[in-house]
Amino acid sequence: MARLGIYDDDSAPHSVDTLYAALKREGAVKVPPGSVPPVMGCIIVPGGDRGVRKYYLDTNAPSIPVLGVSEGETEGLLAQVDVKDVYRHTERLRAANYSTDEISRLEVNVDDTNRYQVLNDATVCSAKSAMLMEYLLTIDGEEFWHDSSDGVIVSTPLGSTAYAMSAGGPMIFAGSPVFGVISINSQDVERRPLVVPQDSVVGVSEISSRRQCEVMLDGAERVAVRESVSFSKSDPPARIVRLRRDTISISAMAKRHHLSGDLFNMAPSAKLLLKTLEYEGTLSRRKLAERTMLPDRTVRMSLASLIEKGYVKRRVSARDARQKMYEISQPTAPRSGQPGRNTGA
Repeated sequence: MARLGIYDDDSAPHSVDTLYAALKREGAVKVPPGSVPPVMGCIIVPGGDRGVRKYYLDTNAPSIPVLGVSEGETEGLLAQVDVKDVYRHTERLRAANYSTDEISRLEVNVDDTNRYQVLNDATVCSAKSAMLMEYLLTIDGEEFWHDSSDGVIVSTPLGSTAYAMSAGGPMIFAGSPVFGVISINSQDVERRPLVVPQDSVVGVSEISSRRQCEVMLDGAERVAVRESVSFSKSDPPARIVRLRRDTISISAMAKRHHLSGDLFNMAPSAKLLLKTLEYEGTLSRRKLAERTMLPDRTVRMSLASLIEKGYVKRRVSARDARQKMYEISQPTAPRSGQPGRNTGA
């Protein structure tokens, strides 16, 4: 029987304690970052989709199956199970009675000095939002374009339904051996997104802006960049445990199909709130205002609009009944003649 590990990076202590209390009799152990044994049968990662993305930012993460779990009602693309329900699947996990989705990862090399791994995307941009950045894009060492834009996104197929799609990129089926390259608000109105083979090396160099530029990794970590960034396929791929029959590919496409049209007509502040909740998980209105740097009134009005359309839902905090929390709504089947109320993770 496979041994179970519970990933503990101090970001979700309540979930870790709940999981350990439920699984310690089964021999489950807490595992801190950087010390996941490669012989572990399955590693359980709390924190929902954001927790799984953070786990895979560790370049030394071994190639073992990962079960992402969430806290609350919200599910994602990577996390299918609520933390309080994991005990129901213990026998299946220990017997490895599940399927896994193998997801391509992207290796990000910053200034030929530091290497990182991402599941969704990496964005090169100015540290100050909406400030133009000039750069040279190369594919396998060949110059492809010079551009002046708000930045450039390099996306995995999984990430194609996240920030990349909001910036005008294509939806890419998760099994496709390609990456997406999307310029953000290019000054060249004819600039179009690219789809390149995963064995390509994408380079962004000759970077310049009035402010320091940086690389945003899966929306969770920012790294300063001086001169250049390169992107290539990372091995091994991520292995995500699936306890249900639906796949990440189909889930992502279903969740984004109806939302894609709405995004083009949605107010920029509402788009920003959606992307912040997507990357950060459940947040209070005050935290949303802090993360987005939007005025409280704008946050309040945008949330009201998103709630009315069904993209965001409000619930009472489990820790403080006086506080309201906001999160991405679960996918629901669209009613006849109406758009679905879905969003991705």
